[in-house]
Amino acid sequence: MKTFPDGFYWGAATSAFQVEGGITNMDWEHAASQGLVPKLGRAADHYNRYEADFDIAKELGHNAHRFSIEWARIEPEEGKFNMDAIEHYKKVLEALKKRNITPFITLWHFTLPLWFSESGGFERKDSPQIFARYCAFVVKHLQERCRYFSTINEPNVFASHGWLFGAWPPFKRGRLLWIKFGKPDGTWKSAQTLSHSNILKYLRVTNNLSRSHNAAYDAIKDIAPNVDVSIVKHVRVFQANWNPLNKLLACIARYAQSGRFLNQVVKKCDSIGLNYYRHTKFGDTQTYALTDMGWKIFPEGIEFALKYLSRYKKPIYISEAGIADAKDTRRADYIQRQVTGVWNAIKDGVDVRGHMYWSLLDNYELALGYEKRFGLVEINYETLERRIRPSALVYKRICENNAVE
Repeated sequence: MKTFPDGFYWGAATSAFQVEGGITNMDWEHAASQGLVPKLGRAADHYNRYEADFDIAKELGHNAHRFSIEWARIEPEEGKFNMDAIEHYKKVLEALKKRNITPFITLWHFTLPLWFSESGGFERKDSPQIFARYCAFVVKHLQERCRYFSTINEPNVFASHGWLFGAWPPFKRGRLLWIKFGKPDGTWKSAQTLSHSNILKYLRVTNNLSRSHNAAYDAIKDIAPNVDVSIVKHVRVFQANWNPLNKLLACIARYAQSGRFLNQVVKKCDSIGLNYYRHTKFGDTQTYALTDMGWKIFPEGIEFALKYLSRYKKPIYISEAGIADAKDTRRADYIQRQVTGVWNAIKDGVDVRGHMYWSLLDNYELALGYEKRFGLVEINYETLERRIRPSALVYKRICENNAVE
């Protein structure tokens, strides 16, 4: 058995708009009304069923849970905050406390209040101040019930899908000379605008996102100096064969995808959240099985993502990592190999303190709708019935034993 450190956090993750349902005053719902993305609807109705869902998490041996706060619920109009929404999330935190499950809150997970998105969103010069104000408000009211707060989920993914690929709001697709950016999954077909200038806007947005994290960190620490504030960064693992050119390409890709942004924010991080899904090896001739997302199955690559992040000398929490597998034929093996990769990183000295699988529930998978199934728990979207998948029981043994075979 490969045993993890005492006090290690085991759990799963969700994000508000992907599972809660019933959110109407934000950019994704507006895009759905225009036919640009699938309709959100009631999703898994987690907003009303969170207690039952946390019962399942407890049954599955989880002692930690990551979830996000829906900005559009908290600040439905600019500068006007909804205390009823705060009270709801307090109840969510109390429900976790009753089950001895430690909460990890993500303050913003992709979706924007409509007033913010329609006025420019993170293209706005004052977006860091607006974002910091929102973050400070939430932490002020929830700090007594939660210690771990992440400001932003996957900043580079948000910016690239919205301003380069045109797949997500605000659907701005970039071009460079004759090259048109886009995703091979076809989501780029919803793009509304194609322009060279969108590349510059992408760079502006990523810079504003790093400034927003830093401003939020300072604002949070002013009112809650003892909470742990992090960024959640998707790290795509880039490797290479023996070829020196391929090694150079991998180095450039690592910097462009992760290093550039992290270098701008890491001084204002108490810890780092890792999201891992993808792996690219330049010069690779190996054939890989694919997930339902069409991604190469290489869960052990999480070890290399963790070792990459270790250069920043911060505690690391795996905030997301998982597989889309509707038939549940690959998930159990995937989880075991993924967790083994985490153990290998810890054995080699990386300070990893928790692992949260993505996701607890099947969810609205962004521009791809409800077809892709990541959940440990299957959702019947007609009846909203929950069914624990067999792979979740494999993960349960790992959680309860604090070890993987």
